[in-house]
Amino acid sequence: MADEDYEEELGEDGDETRPPRLRLSRRGVLVLAVLGALVLGALGWTVFFSSALDVRKVAVQGLDSGKLSQDEVERALGSTARGPLARVDLDRAQQLVGKVPRVARVEVWRGWPHTLRVKVTERQPVAAIRADDGRFVQVDAEGVEFATDAQPPSGVPVVGLQLGEPANDALSVIDRPTLVRSAITVAAGLPPDVAKQAGSLTVYSYDDIRLQLASGATVRWGSAEETPRKARVLTALLGRKASNYDVSAPDAPAVSG
Repeated sequence: MADEDYEEELGEDGDETRPPRLRLSRRGVLVLAVLGALVLGALGWTVFFSSALDVRKVAVQGLDSGKLSQDEVERALGSTARGPLARVDLDRAQQLVGKVPRVARVEVWRGWPHTLRVKVTERQPVAAIRADDGRFVQVDAEGVEFATDAQPPSGVPVVGLQLGEPANDALSVIDRPTLVRSAITVAAGLPPDVAKQAGSLTVYSYDDIRLQLASGATVRWGSAEETPRKARVLTALLGRKASNYDVSAPDAPAVSG
């Protein structure tokens, strides 16, 4: 009898009888679906519409020069940096900060739960241009004018134009902005050690640009063409003490004085 009872408890293959599977009724499935939707809705409302995850802080990285402040960045962001963090338009925030003159590049991302993070790369001056009012406009390697101060920044040459009659006559072909850009190209190509010694960069004509060093020595650069090569040649020549260096023809440089 015991054997018969045991066999009744086994399945067709001799396995022990499995407990019945839990099956939800249609009503149960509907209830779970409604509860899931309510949970997701509450979560979405909390993240996107409530003040629980509002922006409470703007953290700015890259303010190394002391010229660009946290307040300037926050003012540029304006209302974009308010409200729920999830709804901040990061592309718009990046565009707004990118309009600040001193900002060369910018990245913006969310720092949950309450921080909008901004990383800026500041423009670095490679030259200064004396304005009509006697102040100095700072220019970066891309030729962007981004700041004006009473004094030129240290370690960069001051660009000036002293055009002769032929150069003035040719302004309809090669205008002043083009000549200034040529000087900026030269300034941007100077090795750091040379840039620190640079006092002024004077344009006499398109193919007659001269660099005055702090030592009083003059460097004839010629045009802005082949600037990287001329910079390498000048670096080698500066090992010889002289009052004049000529790299206008980099294949045949000259030193005198």
